[in-house]
Amino acid sequence: MKVRGWWYSYFSKKDVAHFPAGGTRIPTLATPKPERSLQHTASNRYYRPELDALRFLAFLIVFIVHRMDFLPLDPAQHYWAYNLCLLGDFGVPVFFLLSAFLITELLMREKDQVGTINSGAFYMRRILRIWPLYFAAFYGLVLFGHFVHSAGPRDPRSWLAFTFFVGNWYICKFGWIHSYPVNPLWSISVEEQFYIVIPLIARFGGRKGLKIISLGLMAVSYICVIVYARHGFHGFSSQWTNSFVEFQFFSAGVLLSLFLRGRVPDWHPVLRILGIVGAIACWFVASVHFGVQADTPQSTVLQAPIGWALVLVGTALLFLSLLGTPERFLPRLVVYLGRISYGLYVFHELVYYLVFHLGKTWLTRFCELLRLIGWRGGVGTILSFLFTILVAHLSYQFYERPFLRLKRRFTIVPSRD
Repeated sequence: MKVRGWWYSYFSKKDVAHFPAGGTRIPTLATPKPERSLQHTASNRYYRPELDALRFLAFLIVFIVHRMDFLPLDPAQHYWAYNLCLLGDFGVPVFFLLSAFLITELLMREKDQVGTINSGAFYMRRILRIWPLYFAAFYGLVLFGHFVHSAGPRDPRSWLAFTFFVGNWYICKFGWIHSYPVNPLWSISVEEQFYIVIPLIARFGGRKGLKIISLGLMAVSYICVIVYARHGFHGFSSQWTNSFVEFQFFSAGVLLSLFLRGRVPDWHPVLRILGIVGAIACWFVASVHFGVQADTPQSTVLQAPIGWALVLVGTALLFLSLLGTPERFLPRLVVYLGRISYGLYVFHELVYYLVFHLGKTWLTRFCELLRLIGWRGGVGTILSFLFTILVAHLSYQFYERPFLRLKRRFTIVPSRD
């Protein structure tokens, strides 16, 4: 009788491939004859609503940290609030790991079901999901910047960089753009760079190729981290927007998907809560004690790899703590907000800018009217949050969904859209 490892009992086998006693992998889904057809059925749909909840959580902590762009906190007076807010930067690695996990899961299921991976269909799906909102937002900000100073990027080199999804490298070279609304789009450049190569590796290298290249990229990430630490940057460091540094989170997402093979953690709710607390603790130690920060990292050569490893462990732990959460514990509103999290992420800095910069006089008068002048920052934050949700909701329902319907024509393994 085959004895399974200790870890096996922690994962359920719902909606996944299972492993019989002989060790041979048997798909739970019927595998059709290999063909390149894009047709699919509802039975092979892969969707986990808890990952939408995780998307919203990742956005929420990013939203909190970006509040400090407009309402800075003094770390001397607000030590805990300041350092906890800084952890919001690590919401971006959560997006990266989650994206890599889902993409790998869908590609591997596609290969199992039809015998190959249709790279062209994959690229079309990504184009229809990412490009319409991205380019509308970016060039809308470019146009806005011609009328309102600091509302949008004014350097033509930045226009070119963000058009070809190398905006993160532009920031690496020139620093943050003096337009808060456009800066979050750097992460979409990094994701698009990942999307270019992942289907090709999966198609021609299979699981083994994905493992080897992911481990190699992980090593490259930590070499880069050490190089940055040796350089001794003062002030802004480009490591946060460097693709090779961030690829460690994509690598982790790929490896988790390959390891789990569709299984999900069957953890007790208390263990999940402890996992979330542990993730926050890892991030806090990495940021405060090992100097891993988005804007001004202060890590030594010894501290840097340990700090980044803690960020990675915390990100993976948060992901695993939510993966497999029963749907009854997931508020429908939170799941929906996760579904529109792309729009939330794209628009939130613009809304902050409109409320706290262009609308600061109106905000002050509004607070005076409500006799909440001492709570101006809190009122502005709540309004920004609500307006961001409204704009993202309208964008999703009336602008993005037509492209998502078109995207289904290129779908082999259906997901949520």
